[in-house]
Amino acid sequence: MSALSLDLSALQQRPLFTSDLRVDSHDLVAREFSDHGLKWCGGPVATSLSKVRVRQLQLFMLQYGAEVEIRPRPFDDFVLVHLSLSGTAEMVSDGVPIRLPAGAAALIAPRHNLHMRWQQGARQLILKVPCQLLRAWAPELLVGDSTFAHPLLPLSAGQGQQWHFLMQSLLHVSQQAVESTAHARWVDHMESNVALFLASCAQSVPVPAAPLLDAGADKLLPGAHGDVRRLDRLDAYMRSRLCAPVALEDLARAAGVSVRGLNMLCQRHHGESPMALLRNMRLDAVRARLQERRGHCVTDAALEFGFGHLGRFSSYYRERFGELPSQTAGN
Repeated sequence: MSALSLDLSALQQRPLFTSDLRVDSHDLVAREFSDHGLKWCGGPVATSLSKVRVRQLQLFMLQYGAEVEIRPRPFDDFVLVHLSLSGTAEMVSDGVPIRLPAGAAALIAPRHNLHMRWQQGARQLILKVPCQLLRAWAPELLVGDSTFAHPLLPLSAGQGQQWHFLMQSLLHVSQQAVESTAHARWVDHMESNVALFLASCAQSVPVPAAPLLDAGADKLLPGAHGDVRRLDRLDAYMRSRLCAPVALEDLARAAGVSVRGLNMLCQRHHGESPMALLRNMRLDAVRARLQERRGHCVTDAALEFGFGHLGRFSSYYRERFGELPSQTAGN
């Protein structure tokens, strides 16, 4: 059973939205998952998102049309399982890389950072699994109450086939009205089977590996745990100084590495320089301020978060969010 053979009519009949606008695409997808950075890399914007709910589980079909880079914040009390329906998605979750061609599936549960690149025309079937379900049926998968033990869990070819059947069953069930107590219990049983299936997949991969990686793809980097600690220190330092002048040397000192080491660390895990990472964090803070306080003065918000050159600020803002700050503010 291939991804292309799935009957997706249940999702096709439940569109949440379609849009050719970058800002709308970003905001509406963020509502269903988590806040994220979204960079449009090429091709026409043709975003569509569909959704069906079973009971605790939610199934989505998402495509952007264009090639995109996505950098979500770590998830809040849920994990995602991606099944690539068309195109290819490349992902790095907490330093663990994978490539998902059409038909491949993987569970994604970043603790610290996630970077995804979807090629033009990529489309994903995404299952949103609440940690509440995992706590009830597969508590061994969690570290604490809401942290999945594996930041990235690729499914083997055999597991992927079973996952296709599970998803098809959930799609069919989502179209059926609950008519009896017995039916509701049966649906609950199906959802518990999803949690147990993920537990069985995790137990078969004691150390996160990526069997779907191309031979030339990046391998796990030595010292990954040290990298995580340095990135945590860097993130905390940046967030504590969003409104204060910061030099590159300050960032390196906070992370406990040399300037050269800091550049390599940020490029490896974020795909950008340390100062670009700080700038984007500040842009996100400005955007949050403008969204919280409609009509707020853009100049005041920019200056508050360290942008002294308003022309460059507007250019950076439009590149990141696809609109001018004045449009966000409603001015």
